[in-house]
Amino acid sequence: MNDNSSIDDTPKLDALTGKPMPKPIPASTLVIFRDKPGAQAPDLLMVERSAKMAFAAGAAVFPGGRVDEADYDFASSLGHDDIEEYGARIAAIRESIEETGIAVGVNGDLRSQRVLDARAALHEGTILSEICTQFDWQLELEKLVPFTRWCPPFAERRVFDTRFYMISHDDHNAEATVDETENYNLFWSSAQGVLDKAAAGEVKIIFPTKRNLERLAQFNSYDEAVNHSSQHPVEMVSPTMEKRDGSVFLCIPEGLGYPITSEPMDAVQRGFDKEPKD
Repeated sequence: MNDNSSIDDTPKLDALTGKPMPKPIPASTLVIFRDKPGAQAPDLLMVERSAKMAFAAGAAVFPGGRVDEADYDFASSLGHDDIEEYGARIAAIRESIEETGIAVGVNGDLRSQRVLDARAALHEGTILSEICTQFDWQLELEKLVPFTRWCPPFAERRVFDTRFYMISHDDHNAEATVDETENYNLFWSSAQGVLDKAAAGEVKIIFPTKRNLERLAQFNSYDEAVNHSSQHPVEMVSPTMEKRDGSVFLCIPEGLGYPITSEPMDAVQRGFDKEPKD
């Protein structure tokens, strides 16, 4: 299994100003798959962020958020030496419960009311380790498959070093519900379906989400995605700007599994406010 724990090549200088970058905030995101019968592409769970959010306002993204100190403490208490990696996995599970009401990577009684009770407790400030003790839940952290890791090279108010994981959730009876705090809507859709919605102006997606959806659209099942991931060890993705024929493009490296690796800056929707300069 790919492991992104040893990567330490986050951007050191702002790509626009050349000034030193602030220390990125550790974050974690979970791509939740739901395979569909036949040859149809799997559905992915997306959340649409509130327009009031400072980062990616109004955008459709995968569930996730920053890694808390309690996530690292929980990883340490479970005996994991690499608390950065496993704290991020715990955060991905916790954020998915908070944002969608879906508990993945959890073993135990997951009847809907218990998950909703756990979600309410998380929103009230109870840490996940205490909830797992109370509900007799065990986390299955090895089920999370590392997919990619992104950190933008722009010194905005919030710079996130985000680890992306994948997991399968084929319980079609489990109902995802929006938290109505950071997010205002959620939906299941194939990766290509989300891209089509964005092209039609029905949803907004920022540059990293678009590139990851294009990559995920290549697969007809979760197993295909896992096999692909095993062939592309996780490397830090930090976009760069290039001038091509008088236009500025935002680019990512080749060879990381992404079918499209650049986009004109004037077409890019990003999670920050600054406009590029030629």
